[in-house]
Amino acid sequence: MKGTKFSYLLAVAAAALLLFSFPFAGAASAADAAVITLPAPDKSGGVPLMKALSERKSNRSFSEQVLSQQELSNLLWAAFGVNRQDGRRTVPTAKNSQQAAIYAATGTGVWRYDGAAHTLTKVLSRDTVKVFGGAPLTLVYAAPEGLYGAMHLGSIYQNVGLYCASAGLANVVKATGVDVLKNELKLPEGYKILIIQSVGKPK
Repeated sequence: MKGTKFSYLLAVAAAALLLFSFPFAGAASAADAAVITLPAPDKSGGVPLMKALSERKSNRSFSEQVLSQQELSNLLWAAFGVNRQDGRRTVPTAKNSQQAAIYAATGTGVWRYDGAAHTLTKVLSRDTVKVFGGAPLTLVYAAPEGLYGAMHLGSIYQNVGLYCASAGLANVVKATGVDVLKNELKLPEGYKILIIQSVGKPK
């Protein structure tokens, strides 16, 4: 009886270890989660800003390896996370309106990023890797149409590009493919998908 109980506890511990050490796509699939609380972003890593600027470039060649939850956490925090106690973000928005929406399209579905809570909420259960050209992660950016929306999203994708340069990730910003999910995503009223950005490990 004791041996059986010990084996059971060992199996549970092994399963838990496997789940939390899995990359993002695997963890979401295993847990079948509707909401994922991301780990706290690591704000101490990366290369100096001038080196990141020097190495920033577009790269359309991605490996199939998915990002870890920590990498995804760092990436999304850089994009539109909260960096001050008053709730303001890593990018400027007109009158602090924070009018931007980010969706993470992956092999396990499409997830909306909540920067205030630093969580991902599943909004579509669909593998989107092929429709976005094979990248394991494509960030879909939406905002109200007009000058301010474009400004906000431009700041966001530049932050992501600099993070990718700092972390050794490949990325490319695209206007083609923005309509892939337009009939499936329920966007905030008045919002439109304006740009996408594919991210992954370089091949």
